Amino acid sequence: MGGPCLPARYIFTFLASTGLAIIYGLKVNLSVAIVVMVNSTALSEMALMHDSHSGESHSNETINPEFACTSPDTGTNQTAPSQDGPFPWPEPIQGLVLGAYFWGYIVTQIPGGRMAEMFSAKWVVWASVFINVVFTLLTPVAAQISYIAVLVVRFIEGLGAGVSLPALQVLLSKWAPPSERNKISSLVYAGMSLGTIIALPFSGILAEKMGWEAVFYVQGGLASIWCVLWLFFVYDSPKDHPRLHPAERSLFEKCMENGGAKRPSLPVPWKSIATSVPFWALLIAHMCNNFGWYMLLVELPTYMKHILRFNIGKNSLLSAVPYLCLWVFSIIWSNLMDFVKNKNWISTTAVRKLSTAVASLLPALCFIGVSFAGCDRTTAIILMSLGTMFMAAMYCGILANPIDLASNYSGTLLALTNTAATIPGLIVPVFVGALTHGNQSVGQWQIIFFTTSGVLLAELIVFTLFGSGEEQPWNQAYTSGAGAKGRPGSAEAKQLNKRTIVFN
Repeated sequence: MGGPCLPARYIFTFLASTGLAIIYGLKVNLSVAIVVMVNSTALSEMALMHDSHSGESHSNETINPEFACTSPDTGTNQTAPSQDGPFPWPEPIQGLVLGAYFWGYIVTQIPGGRMAEMFSAKWVVWASVFINVVFTLLTPVAAQISYIAVLVVRFIEGLGAGVSLPALQVLLSKWAPPSERNKISSLVYAGMSLGTIIALPFSGILAEKMGWEAVFYVQGGLASIWCVLWLFFVYDSPKDHPRLHPAERSLFEKCMENGGAKRPSLPVPWKSIATSVPFWALLIAHMCNNFGWYMLLVELPTYMKHILRFNIGKNSLLSAVPYLCLWVFSIIWSNLMDFVKNKNWISTTAVRKLSTAVASLLPALCFIGVSFAGCDRTTAIILMSLGTMFMAAMYCGILANPIDLASNYSGTLLALTNTAATIPGLIVPVFVGALTHGNQSVGQWQIIFFTTSGVLLAELIVFTLFGSGEEQPWNQAYTSGAGAKGRPGSAEAKQLNKRTIVFN
């Protein structure tokens, strides 16, 4: 029997990746837009007035290249008036505006994971994107009212986005066969970088040609199309799909318990999770990795404007280059990991630890290199691109690890680790804002990059020593005994142990 022309699991992979791309694109567009929303000239004048009133002088800081690289366009370190916006928001307020999203994001992780496991992961993901679309469209209106209104809008966007990753983890446990898990998981999670690749230059073009308001109106409007496609093409499990090809249905029946059907809701073994060393290794590694990830995601456009002195058009385009490298590398790395694992050359644990090492050690070295690059724009861009690219290995590392540890509770596990991993999203904008307030210098950014490198090295040490890719005993805590029809996940475990490709 021939297979389907376009398997349903690949349609799911495409739409899930696109959904994450939308969420991440609508997350990072403010990082670009705020560069031209803020009136840097007014802020400089306010700082000079404050210094004159306090009797301080920082005249050398405005002309000394040590404190800000000269612009490649003007040969000076002054901000071009055309890049100024209407809002005199100082760095601490900018940090609050950029960080408000994460205050909402951290709240809904665990509820989102449990809702996806107990009810419908499909609808949880849909609601996540829909909320982000609606409140992105409201952002320009909120900005005209007050920065506090923007804080509220971004907080609600974060509430919506917080449920997306735990819910997608649940869907992946149904739609990703063991022999393709690294590939499908990486392609889905690569949507995070794909959204950034598209949103950063697109936001810069929109802001430069049509004004900062267009960043939110155009992107929010285009993203609404996805909401219709998701409802029509995606289902909670292969068993629920009315148009699934017989050959693909046979694949799921062979390698997934109950053909990938949605499992009954099980009680969560909270005590066992809380005392699990591999789980804590995963949680700490996820936190450390996200510190570096959010440093790149949220603060890269700011660094490129104030230190490397690129205008908004070049800034947004060059800021997207690292994520393009990440997206390409994620595809290469995931296929390589599937290949070596299916050849039985390395274990699942080795895949997770090797991937996490690549996603932590190499970016840490690149951050250190950027610290010494100073105003050398070419070197800084190359190192930033390489550092971001290597982070793609996390898709086969920490982000794939919850299904290994406990497929029955993968949504809850990712919700727990991602809740902790959102804390860096709150810290990074405030940390950078505090260090650079009135002092956008190479020296201050060296402190920022060295700190980030140290955090990534902590991730490497913890996960290498204590991480695991093996199923934990508590995954089956409520599935054995009288009346239990086998062990959920047992078919998957056999497939993972055999590491064979069962469908082409």
